[in-house]
Amino acid sequence: MTDAQSAQNIATTYDPTEIEKKWYQIWEQQGYFKPSGQGESFCIMIPPPNVTGSLHMGHGFNNAIMDALTRYNRMMGKNTLWQPGTDHAGIATQMVVERQLGLQGVTRHDLGRDKFIDKVWEWKEQSGGTITKQIRRLGSSVDWSRERFTMDDGLSNAVKEVFVRLHEDGLIYRGKRLVNWDPKLQTALSDLEVESKEEKGSLWHFKYFFEDKSLKTKDGNDYLVVATTRPETLLGDTAVAVHPEDERYAHLIGKNIILPITGRLVPVVADEYVEKDFGTGCVKITPAHDFNDYEVGKRCNLAIINIFNKNAEVLAEFEYIAKAGEQISQLLPAPADYIGLERFAARKKLVEQAETEGWLDQIQPYDLKAPRGDRSGVIVEPLLTDQWYVKIAPLAEPAIEAVQDGRIKFVPEQYTNMYMSWMRDIQDWCISRQLWWGHRIPAWYDAEGNVYVGRNEEDVRAKNNIAADIELNQDEDVLDTWFSSALWTFSTLGWTGDAQKDAANVFLKTFHPTDVLVTGFDIIFFWVARMIMMTMHFMKNEDGSSQVPFKTVYVHGLVRDGEGQKMSKSKGNVLDPLDLIDGIDLESLVAKRTTGLMNPKDAAKIEKSTRKEFPDGINAYGTDAVRFTFCALANTGRDIKFDLKRVEGYRNFCNKIWNATRFVLMNVEGQTVGQEARPDLWELPEQWIISRLQKVEAAVHQAFATYRLDLAAQAIYDFIWNEYCDWYVELTKPVLNDANVSEERKAEVRRVLLAVMEASLRLAHPLMPYLTEEIWQTLAPMLGKGGATIMTAQYPVPDQAKINDQAEADMQWLQGLIGAVRNIRGEMGLGNARLLPVLLQNISDTEREQITRIEALFKALAKVESITFLVDGEQPPLSSSSVVGHVSVFVPMKGLIDPKAELGRLQKDLDKVQKQHDQIATKLSNESFVAKAPAAVVDGEKVKLAEFADQLAKIKANMEQIASL
Repeated sequence: MTDAQSAQNIATTYDPTEIEKKWYQIWEQQGYFKPSGQGESFCIMIPPPNVTGSLHMGHGFNNAIMDALTRYNRMMGKNTLWQPGTDHAGIATQMVVERQLGLQGVTRHDLGRDKFIDKVWEWKEQSGGTITKQIRRLGSSVDWSRERFTMDDGLSNAVKEVFVRLHEDGLIYRGKRLVNWDPKLQTALSDLEVESKEEKGSLWHFKYFFEDKSLKTKDGNDYLVVATTRPETLLGDTAVAVHPEDERYAHLIGKNIILPITGRLVPVVADEYVEKDFGTGCVKITPAHDFNDYEVGKRCNLAIINIFNKNAEVLAEFEYIAKAGEQISQLLPAPADYIGLERFAARKKLVEQAETEGWLDQIQPYDLKAPRGDRSGVIVEPLLTDQWYVKIAPLAEPAIEAVQDGRIKFVPEQYTNMYMSWMRDIQDWCISRQLWWGHRIPAWYDAEGNVYVGRNEEDVRAKNNIAADIELNQDEDVLDTWFSSALWTFSTLGWTGDAQKDAANVFLKTFHPTDVLVTGFDIIFFWVARMIMMTMHFMKNEDGSSQVPFKTVYVHGLVRDGEGQKMSKSKGNVLDPLDLIDGIDLESLVAKRTTGLMNPKDAAKIEKSTRKEFPDGINAYGTDAVRFTFCALANTGRDIKFDLKRVEGYRNFCNKIWNATRFVLMNVEGQTVGQEARPDLWELPEQWIISRLQKVEAAVHQAFATYRLDLAAQAIYDFIWNEYCDWYVELTKPVLNDANVSEERKAEVRRVLLAVMEASLRLAHPLMPYLTEEIWQTLAPMLGKGGATIMTAQYPVPDQAKINDQAEADMQWLQGLIGAVRNIRGEMGLGNARLLPVLLQNISDTEREQITRIEALFKALAKVESITFLVDGEQPPLSSSSVVGHVSVFVPMKGLIDPKAELGRLQKDLDKVQKQHDQIATKLSNESFVAKAPAAVVDGEKVKLAEFADQLAKIKANMEQIASL
């Protein structure tokens, strides 16, 4: 066929902006992202981003991987669903909105719960809209018609249903236990929301005197020295513990000491928790304010005394519990001077009092791990509070088995061990949070404090026969965000808990279990494990067996900067994926990185580093280049260093494809193009490129099957750039320009030229969707193919019958010959225009015949004037040479160079290398240098000397040859 307008359909230069805008609108409007309704199902659930701002590089990385997998499976003919959504992100979102209100001098308490929630919904609409726009800009082919939010009505009902059923199953309970309390956010935190950071601190040593004045330690003291990093908790001590095998204190076990300030008597107890060799071997036990102490308290049947309120201030009356696990039994008056003091103010006062009264023994500097809330950054306070818990052990057992028996696989496999280790030591999950934004706990209380759990108040009254005139108040707390996220795979598909409705739910039946979860290793515990536990408890197959939420967990690393540092606002090294796509000027980038920084010094430092790193801002690279970079870096599990040079390189790759397409079109427009493959007309270049295409297709399929998108990207890049563009396109030029070649042969070459590019576009589409769609729309019709979109075109599948190992070997040999001539040309400085005579030695009859067949190609690509075969024993004239396998390649120098000029040039090289050689030789002859310098340095200098000596020998030998011309 002919197409005189083909080249005009492709713009002169590649500009991704308009292409991306045009195609995403078409894809979405035409419904191409929706499931086809045909074929085997494939489903990915997006890890829902928090509605707290904009997407970051991690989201860009994650989305690139998921979209590549989705587009690949869609093109493989599967019924594909990639479902989007966002998470309400309880603590994070409430913090953002409270911070905004604070700028107006307003608190959430000023507004009240209902009006504050309205403000959060307003923020959600704004922020959620920003996120969906960004996901679109990333080219993500999600089914927007099924977008979900964790506080949608359907998901909220699912949350209530799950809570009620778990409570009915005895797996949710309410209890007074020690929790991580965030005094700033005024809520309990799970262990996973606490970050323990190395910090400088102190170890205070205090004297605790014996009740019995006659008691002495082995050292003759009438007191024990107790070390602590938290002096303020002394007010809540209920024992001093020693190791049961510590002979120094064996005679004191069971005796009492007088607790300073309070005057209370507390016992000396024995527990193996104590390290004999640490400090004095005596440990103060404060069960209400330390998790380890709490466990010691349970083992030793100790009382528990809570000394702080929820602001971490000293209570006026301490809450005294007779022993661990019991309810409050009485109140104790607090020392008057400490009432109302914030914990660190109480610490300061207590240490001063100890010093004044003489029971401070010493203070030592001490490195400690400070537990801080991951959102607020403040020190977390272990606090005894009433909370809701999920009993984890019964849920964890089937979740462990699902990974053990292979129903769920982790990629890479190493994360299986991490998952197993955590699951086998898992603790009950504190699911209540003292927030206003979130799923409110479906529990109600009467005036006597009785608690009733139900789907709503009417349900509670009906189930418990509670009269309408009896007042019920709903629990003020909300559920941990991860509770609703744990239901994500099935709640988003419309699960109701009603067996009849769920059985009729086509989407639920078709797409659950989902196929793969793509996530970072940092939320395996937060989210992945909890999804597995919840899903297996509530989703059942027809035979009653548990469904898993997904079959594969693909764990990728974190995106770091080019130096391997974690990206953070405080470091000023954050990159926004949209800034890479669209570009950003320097001033805007500086403002973006420094906005919100409270410390002017930090802002100045970040501004300086930004101006140094990006003096011209960041160029616009387009979505395809950014996505291809993410995929090319997507090794299994390891963190990735994101380097803008890689993005620039892949933007060049986009340009390479674009320009190659223009060149191909300009060389085939108005010409006959074969419509059906004619292998009988193929010569070595066609046999080779078609064979290589089959192998790269197989390699890419294997890469997708093993989640090695980095290998897929590398295979596609190498094939298109190095093999198709650099070699096959060049090999077609002599054929298409040769008047002696039949039109039939030329038509087939044009067809192969187009067909391989068209297949390459389909091959690359999952990784770079926009560029491939734009070009495919022009190329496919020229081959009698096409369709509405490349998205639904068949993904290339290798044909083993088209693999030609002999052609690949022959082509590799031809490439070697051409490369040898090009190297000689470069070494001799002969330029590319000059035709060279070539002599070949040690060539077999088979190779001679092959050279005859490809003589025109060899001469055209290597710019060769003539080929001469040297017979056995025949010596070539003075030549520059190279070797390809067993074949020697010679280019005679006589007549090709000006001996006088070349000798002058080589003399300059000789003088330069000689000077470098002599400098190192002088240094090594210096005995002082050799004696004092590190051995590695001396050895390095010796290696350099040998390299310079070798260069000198080669230059002299070359000069001798040229002098003889």
